[in-house]
Amino acid sequence: MGHYDVGVVGAGVHGASAARHLSARGARVVVYERDSPAGGPTGLSSAVCRAYYTNPFLGRMAAESLRLFGDFSALTDGGDAGFRRTGAVFLHGPDDVPAVRRTVDMLAGLGLSMEMLSDDDLTRLLPGVNDRDIGCAVWDPGAGYADPVGTTNGLLAQARRCGAQLRTATGVTSIAPGAPVQVTHTGGVDTVDRLLVAAGPWTAGLLRTAGVRLPLIAERHFVARCGYPAAAARPPFVVADMPGGYYWKPESGDQFLLGSVHPAEEVDPDAPVAGVRDEECEDLAEALRHRVPAMGEATLRGGWAGLYDVSPDWQPVIGEVADRVFVTAGTSGHGFKLAPALGEQVARLVLDDDPHPDLAQFHPDRFDRGERLAGGYGAAQIIG
Repeated sequence: MGHYDVGVVGAGVHGASAARHLSARGARVVVYERDSPAGGPTGLSSAVCRAYYTNPFLGRMAAESLRLFGDFSALTDGGDAGFRRTGAVFLHGPDDVPAVRRTVDMLAGLGLSMEMLSDDDLTRLLPGVNDRDIGCAVWDPGAGYADPVGTTNGLLAQARRCGAQLRTATGVTSIAPGAPVQVTHTGGVDTVDRLLVAAGPWTAGLLRTAGVRLPLIAERHFVARCGYPAAAARPPFVVADMPGGYYWKPESGDQFLLGSVHPAEEVDPDAPVAGVRDEECEDLAEALRHRVPAMGEATLRGGWAGLYDVSPDWQPVIGEVADRVFVTAGTSGHGFKLAPALGEQVARLVLDDDPHPDLAQFHPDRFDRGERLAGGYGAAQIIG
């Protein structure tokens, strides 16, 4: 039996970031990972990064994370997140326009510059775009994408340099809250002064062993890999099309990715994840063809499917949920971009070290009160 100041369950990007910030503050940290780092949803993430958020706190965290992605080597003493700053375009239907203007004004008040695009601007960025059902478009100049595995490994490597222990192939099977917290895992039993559960889609099931019930579900989401038509323009930036229900991310060479911005089917996180199906890829490709007819000859080249851990309002679930037991989960498909900066606030929460007061809004007791945080636009709640 070992004893540590803080245990972290899960070596995805959120567990890795929290471990990095906890260990940098001098805590003796152990990270339990049942598989390998980024071996779950993190490793399958499209890893799009942007600060275009409707929630002010999340907007600040995303903007600070963009800064950290840009200076990742300094954050991790030589790590490489593979970050590329490309910018991103967000397309909205007419009904979204008032809310979009409020969001852009709110973000401007935080010092985050988003640009409402004119029709000419949009046509210049997306030649041949069909804008008949577009009410407005927003440009996020700081957006881009990163390498999710490189990001996670860089954060974990820095945590280990600060003294953290990483136990891979070690699944936590039960938790007994208290002083200390007892952690039973596949290699034995440890005690920790405080425990952070960052186990993604498996968080709710693990916390039930501690008598905690969280309204988190797992959803299956897929990404389609596509090839550009020979004559089509190849925008180097990310596009999120709310009326079309998809996002479009550039890849190397003649490839790009398509994914959905809408809710998906609930699944059992412990069951095998069904692979990507031709018909669902074709549905997204059809939405893209509607928006940019020149993409009509784009080719489908397969893809993959993974899990999101989804909360009832598609906003994160963060807080102390039992005696000395904390959670950071429920980021609902938009958590990767938040992780570098949000991990510091989570670490502060776990250590009772003056976390930002706005973090309190994400405690899961909001659901007990029948409250939900606002976020996103219509069915595209993943925008946050």
